Amino acid sequence: MQDDLTTIRDDMTAFIEGHGMQRFHGYVSEEVQSVMWDLNGNPESWKDFVELAKSSGSTFLTMNHAQLDRDDVDFLVDRLRSAPYASEEDVEEARWLRAYVGKTGFVQLGFPHQGTLFLCELSTEWYDRYQRLLDMAEDFGGITYEPDQDDER
Repeated sequence: MQDDLTTIRDDMTAFIEGHGMQRFHGYVSEEVQSVMWDLNGNPESWKDFVELAKSSGSTFLTMNHAQLDRDDVDFLVDRLRSAPYASEEDVEEARWLRAYVGKTGFVQLGFPHQGTLFLCELSTEWYDRYQRLLDMAEDFGGITYEPDQDDER
């Protein structure tokens, strides 16, 4: 898999439009009933996914992508630095992500069919690491320590 999915995202746009389909810019969340496309180790199988959408009668696909911004990385580094249980390795890993600023790390395609959304997602290794660290930072951010009245004496 590539480190930047920008070219693939652009190829997806051209392929979808070449099939006479429209794109709806939106992200399908995990709360919606959905079925995930299995890439089977072939990052080019998204083309089969688009062709399946067309053959199922769908006139559009949802499309979303994530591009890493410097502010996102800075926020993550600051959040991990102030987290009580984050390690220095986690902070260093977050800093390492600065090398990917401006790159696309995630693309999601989807189409509705008979009440279910079918999804195809591609992500880079660094984006998966970013998400793992972001989840960790959010988990740590939710942990607060409030001293007992007995502790204050």
